[in-house]
Amino acid sequence: MFKIGDKVVHPMHGAGIIEDIQEKEVLHEKHRYYVMRLPVGELKVLIPMDSAEAVGLRQVIDRSSVDQVLDILKGNTTGMSSNWNRRYRANLEKIRSGDIFEVAQVVKNLAERDREKGLSTGEKRMLESARQILLSELALAQDATEEEVATELEHCLG
Repeated sequence: MFKIGDKVVHPMHGAGIIEDIQEKEVLHEKHRYYVMRLPVGELKVLIPMDSAEAVGLRQVIDRSSVDQVLDILKGNTTGMSSNWNRRYRANLEKIRSGDIFEVAQVVKNLAERDREKGLSTGEKRMLESARQILLSELALAQDATEEEVATELEHCLG
């Protein structure tokens, strides 16, 4: 269970802070929700407390994990299918897992592929989405601005 002020990550929205816990009535049933504020665009997401774990809500990574993520970004790409559809599905699955190391690998692989061969429109959107998820968590984990982290990310991707 999370509390107000906790830094958390939603697999598909990125990192944010639990700003409030609210009770709302939906279909004559009361439910409790985490109110998560995402720094990007000042977006607020309501996450049902009883399904937060199933959704994949988790704590932001610690400093040693930040270093591991940066190592992935500096490292080599991993094998990817040459079939666009298989590659897209595999990358989407990695993003949905909520595992920051998987998301970092998607960013690394797609950024490299973009430099070498270019990306389709769908994969460009996926790269941007994965990059944003990664940026938001790294910024909260390091108490840095997204601009500072974006610069660091570009340096790592070389």
